[in-house]
Amino acid sequence: MATSPNPAAAPSAEPVRIPATDGFPIPATLFTPTGGMPERVVLIAPATGVRRRLYDAFARSLAARGMAVVTWDWRGTGESRPERMRGFEASMSDWARRDLPGVIDWAGARFPDARLFAAGHSFGGQGIGLAPNAERLRGVVLIAAQSGWWGHWPRGQRWKYALLWHAVMPPMTRALGYFPFRRLGMGEDLPKGVALEWARWCRSPEYLGDWSGHARIRAPLLAIGFSDDPFAPRDAVAALVDRYGSAEKEHRHVRPADAGAAGIGHFGFFRAGVTPGLWADVADWLQAR
Repeated sequence: MATSPNPAAAPSAEPVRIPATDGFPIPATLFTPTGGMPERVVLIAPATGVRRRLYDAFARSLAARGMAVVTWDWRGTGESRPERMRGFEASMSDWARRDLPGVIDWAGARFPDARLFAAGHSFGGQGIGLAPNAERLRGVVLIAAQSGWWGHWPRGQRWKYALLWHAVMPPMTRALGYFPFRRLGMGEDLPKGVALEWARWCRSPEYLGDWSGHARIRAPLLAIGFSDDPFAPRDAVAALVDRYGSAEKEHRHVRPADAGAAGIGHFGFFRAGVTPGLWADVADWLQAR
């Protein structure tokens, strides 16, 4: 049964800098509950082109349940965006294989007696399996996380994504030296290496290509997708869930009406007041492990 957060346990939010495994400083926020050392630490791995502030309300709700929570901006986005995007070196592989492992190491050192969990949004859920130290995690939550090959989309939608990955993103990125996500109203601008790698992955049925890290993860997994999410349709979410080696898997495909929401889409889960029941369900799932 879902339990309510304790209003007396108001969490604190501390800005920190976390070193990636190659030393790159990752701007992050640590949310901690009041009173004692937490038994669980939740790392919220962000989506592509999304600032970490999107996750503030959800992080505070978990901290109010007694968990420490870490949010961050991938290199080249949010507070780590360089003054000049052209020429900035970063890739999605850097995010998953350097930034995320650095966060896992840092959280493990900061809270040596706590259980580590990851909650990945979109690419964040994909990247968990690429982190070389992901086997330290005691549980994984995927929120609107999917395999990105355009063929997983419904027939009426897949062709516009195929056009984006084949004909729009690569030439525009090469011409500008970055991809202007912000100008197109889609999120944070993306470094050149991020955009080109993303497009290359999405053109292939194998997407990430190397799924061996996902297969090695044995921690329990909860995946939540939404019927009105144009960026993570059911088949794409299921394709990612299948790649994880977890013996305990649960894939929930949620209709907004069933969650008491008018709409959820790709980002609504993390907005305060949209899906409070699902927030409580996720917190219960984490605390049961």
